[in-house]
Amino acid sequence: MPIKIPDQLPARDVLVREGVSVMDEQTALRQDIRPLQIGLLNLMPNKIRTETQFARLIGATPLQIELTLVRIGTHKARNTPEDHLISFYRTWEEVRERRFDGFIVTGAPIELLPFEEVGYWEELTQILDWTTTNVHSPFFICWGAMAAAWHFHQLPKYPLEEKAFGVFRHRNNAPASPYLTGVSDDFAVPVSRWTEVRSADIRPGSGLELLMESDATGPCMLAERAGNRLYMFNHIEYDSTSLKEEYDRDVAAGVKTRLPHAYYPDDDPARAPLNRWRSHAHLLFGNWINQVYQTTAYELDDIGRSGRP
Repeated sequence: MPIKIPDQLPARDVLVREGVSVMDEQTALRQDIRPLQIGLLNLMPNKIRTETQFARLIGATPLQIELTLVRIGTHKARNTPEDHLISFYRTWEEVRERRFDGFIVTGAPIELLPFEEVGYWEELTQILDWTTTNVHSPFFICWGAMAAAWHFHQLPKYPLEEKAFGVFRHRNNAPASPYLTGVSDDFAVPVSRWTEVRSADIRPGSGLELLMESDATGPCMLAERAGNRLYMFNHIEYDSTSLKEEYDRDVAAGVKTRLPHAYYPDDDPARAPLNRWRSHAHLLFGNWINQVYQTTAYELDDIGRSGRP
């Protein structure tokens, strides 16, 4: 079944052009089924592009999903029109009484700041704690994953001398994990960050399982059985041109930057980059949605109560 998003959301036209099945609100009301409730806390500057990237992935599953766009209430977005935020987003305060089957927290371009110096850190820590009672399965992405790993496990992040930037080969460390069903032993993932976490800091007994990693860029994804949490430190959701846009922006700003690793054919930025991660992005999110569906409470209001799955 398709994804249900607001009829006027800009992502709708993009998804329809790409062949993703999108359900209008009237059709959804006629179906006698409980859709999975997925929230997206969007911390990225370009919110419209980011919401499209994630809607594309969760909308490709065979289940009906209702996507709720959420934003930080204590931070004013500077790169997204205010009318878009008013029309399509809810602040966390507006949804904090709700329960969600899944909840995604995106990255943010603030990774070199100490966590406690981030302007909305207090609200974000409240949201992270809220996911332990109101969300069946949180999925944290890039800086959002580092913030959550620090908050729940004091897993530190380290600044890099040079930006990890490009498309890097990764290993599947846990092919028996339900999140990695069908994932190749070796696969490509886009990476774009100035910090890293290190596998040596993952303490025995922490409950964290290292599912994916790269010899070049370190841990990629952790799973935690308690709370059904996933931590993805890279950007598997990226569009084909996302790294190109970052590179072009830096070049135009006069920032010294290297070509994204293994991204352009023959390292020629005049040639169109090839997307070598799309299938694994869809597979990973499809596996997550399936796992959420298989294990979440039958009644949405039962999420967070004692004895829940």
